[in-house]
Formats: sequence, structure tokens, C-alpha cells
Amino acid sequence: VQLVESGGGVVQAGGSLRLSCAASGITGSISAMGWYRPAPKTERDLVARIIIRGGKTEYADSVKGRFTISRDNAKNTMYLQMSSLKPEDTAVYYCNFLVVGPYGTYDYWGQGTQVTVSS
Repeated sequence: VQLVESGGGVVQAGGSLRLSCAASGITGSISAMGWYRPAPKTERDLVARIIIRGGKTEYADSVKGRFTISRDNAKNTMYLQMSSLKPEDTAVYYCNFLVVGPYGTYDYWGQGTQVTVSS
């Protein structure tokens, strides 16, 4: 399984970016997909996530109302539309797919894409 991220970059505060995560080689069922970024006390904190069954979305409080997660099933691609960006959003963003296979559940991660928000 390979997850390829794109869309990161440098933007001024108040600007927007859209991240993409394209998955290939998945043979099981995707149960959830999400975006994460490093945090001081944890390795990676949840930014936004989609639970496939039911389509529920979850967001960190710090990004609610500013970020929107979405997916394109046909392309096995996930997106994160980020608006009203703040300097504190600066981070490496990692995409994650949780896949249920015949022998268990597997976590797959992208390589990370840098987002830098200047003040």
C-alpha cells in the first residue's frame, strides 16, 4: 500500500491550501481515513477523520469551521481543504488510512507534507 500526499506549501495567515492523499495497492476495506499532525505531548494528533461506515467526520477543536475533510471513492483519494490558516497550523501533515484485511486491521501512513503559515 502506498499513500502519496501533495498540496503542502507556504501560505500567509488567512490563506488556504488543499492537501491530497492518493492511495494505491489497497486490497482490503477502508474503515477510516484521516489527517494528523505532530503535537507536543503525542506523536501525532488527529486533525480530521472520516469514518467510512456512516460517513461521520471528526475534527480537532482547533480546526473546526476552518478545515474540511472529503474523499473521492473512485480515486481512493482523500482531501483536506484548509482555510483561514493560522501560524499555529504550521506542521507536517500526515494522511492515514485504516484498512481491514483478511488477517487484521492495518494502519497506513503517508510520507507527510509540510504546511507553513507565515504571519
